[in-house]
Order: sequence, then structure tokens, then C-alpha cells
Amino acid sequence: MQSGETVVPSDEVAMRLQHVSVSFRGKPAVRNVSFDVQRNAVTALIGPSGSGKTTLLRAINRLHDLTPKASVTGQIFLGTTRLYGDRVSVTELRSRIGMVFQRPNPFPTMSIYDNVATGLRVNGMTKKSELDDAVEYSLRGAALWESVQTRLKDRGGTLSGGEQQRLCIARALALKPEILLMDEPTASLDPEATARIEALMHTMKRQTTVVIVTHNMEQARRVSDNCAFLLMAEDRAGELIEFNHTATIFENPRDSRTTDYVAGRFG
Repeated sequence: MQSGETVVPSDEVAMRLQHVSVSFRGKPAVRNVSFDVQRNAVTALIGPSGSGKTTLLRAINRLHDLTPKASVTGQIFLGTTRLYGDRVSVTELRSRIGMVFQRPNPFPTMSIYDNVATGLRVNGMTKKSELDDAVEYSLRGAALWESVQTRLKDRGGTLSGGEQQRLCIARALALKPEILLMDEPTASLDPEATARIEALMHTMKRQTTVVIVTHNMEQARRVSDNCAFLLMAEDRAGELIEFNHTATIFENPRDSRTTDYVAGRFG
């Protein structure tokens, strides 16, 4: 680990990144990143634009498989599963690792109910009573059930922006993922909707492990238990400068660059 000290006890590790590098057409975007993701906690990836945060997040869900000339090296382990192993089913992997993107992306012409149920059906659940229970469970988990329970047949695209993002969270939670990745999930939302999503993260970590990319230092401080600070220098792409408990990153960082960044002196 670049920071020189392990902050996650081995029996609490949900995911382990070992010397992960990502490049596009031979140009490095993330370089040699190693840290452990704590189970049932929120880990924030912070750093200025272009430091590799989203690139690293997408590597965890193997989304770079869809990008021509992208290369991911190193190892990522989900429990004992090596995510880039030859025999890994990417479809199965993405049921274990959910993803919520920066902009809400519900299926706009599909009903609220079907937005949540679609992934369950793909994974073989067809009994209506089971689907009903799972949809309610997921919408409750995303703090959306109370406001939509009487309009489940309405199209997902009719919801407000904040509700659409929570619908996307419900869709991800429906598969009961071990890890939920969130790429700046509040960037396009108003303060009220942002506060709802942040409160939701504190609740969600009871049932899943959350990794979030955020540019908002106050948000990182509010919602995360651990932080990974990435930085892009002129000749060093997407390096992990420091990984530690969030309180340590903000109050007593080991690296002066971390001090400068969280204090807003660059970004």
C-alpha cells in the first residue's frame, strides 16, 4: 500500500486492490494503486479532475472491457474472486458489484416497478409475489417507497431528478450487491436531493459496501469512513497519494499534497 500502513483489518476487507493500473492506448491513467475496501463502510475516492478516480471505479466493475485499447493490470479481489480471472462471468460480477452513475439513468419509458424488477427477471426471478416483495424491499432501501408506492405503474422518467437517482439506487440494490459503486451520484442534484442521497449512504452501508467518487470535500467528510486520495502529476498518472480513515485524511494527513488538496489550495 502506497500510504505505508494498512487501515482496514484483514477480517473486515470486502475488496482488495493490488497494484492496479489502467491505460488507454498505452497512456497511463491510473498507476499502481493498492488499498483495501472495508466491508459495510463508505470509501471515498477523492482528488482533482483527471486524477483517475472514475477510471479506477470503472475498473472495479470491469466497464473498461467495453473500451477499445483499454488495459487493466494488477489484481482486484472480491472476497476470494479475482475479478480479472479468466473464468469470471462479467454478468455475474455485475450482480455482485452494482453501479450508480453521475447522471440518473432510469429506463425512462419503463414503469417504476419494472425499472427495479428488470434485473431480477434477468437473474431468473419470475414469480410475481417474489418480485413484488423484492421491488418493495429495494424501493424502501432507497428511501423511495413512501413516495411512489401508489404510482408504481408510472414511467420512471416522470420522477424528479433526485427521485430518479434513488430509483437507480433501488435498481442496483435489488440484486443485493456486495459492493455498490457510486460515481458522483449527487453532482447533478439540488441540495435537498443531495442531502437525501447522503443520508441514504449511511443507511445503505448496513447492507452493502459503498465506494463513491466525489469532488466535494465536505461530502467526502460527511459520508465516508475511509478516503483514497489520487493525484495526477506531470509524469505520474493517477497515483494513490494517501489512503486512510477519513478523519485522518482531513485532520492529520501524512502527505503535504493531501493537506493542500483537502484545504482547497488546489483542485
